[in-house]
Amino acid sequence: MNDNSAYYNRLNLDRLVKRQVDELIGLAKGITADGILSDDELSMLVHWLVANREITHDPLVAGLYRQIQSMLADGVLTAAERAELLDVLRGYASPGNELGEPMLSTAIPYSAPPILLGFAGWRYCFTGTFNYGTRDQCEAAITSRGASAGTSVTKQTDALVVGQYATESWLHSPYGLKIIKAARMRDEGHRILIVSEEAWTSALT
Repeated sequence: MNDNSAYYNRLNLDRLVKRQVDELIGLAKGITADGILSDDELSMLVHWLVANREITHDPLVAGLYRQIQSMLADGVLTAAERAELLDVLRGYASPGNELGEPMLSTAIPYSAPPILLGFAGWRYCFTGTFNYGTRDQCEAAITSRGASAGTSVTKQTDALVVGQYATESWLHSPYGLKIIKAARMRDEGHRILIVSEEAWTSALT
């Protein structure tokens, strides 16, 4: 394959990924419009993800597919899992969202390195969408190491972990509320770390 062929193949792939992103945003907007994730909508989303992950293996599409498959592994989508998935889709549907673009470190108030994360006796909170897995899987990873997990940011929270698939429009996304609260608490003198999924998974290993 010559250089020109490689260039045009890359260009076509980029266009395909952009089209996938646009379609996923449209799906997310349609599903979240009434605030309810029905079984029919879930089935439609799964079918779309299956078809599109085979085309480009885009990490966003593949990650969302793995998350849903994990939730459905036991054959039941619990109310908590349905609410979590709806929250994820609301984030995708937020105005100005650029899916698949990692959040820049300058766009979010991450704690300055070196970040020393502990587990035994620590309390974690998670926000956003994770490449690691579902929220339950993330929480299981820390509880098995002696930490605990909370659904909201409180004075007892030691670390807020932000999922990999966050974007520069995080201020306008549902998951941004936890980030804002944690940043304010930190500014007020509370001991709380705001870390990326990458930093958190590095601490796990």
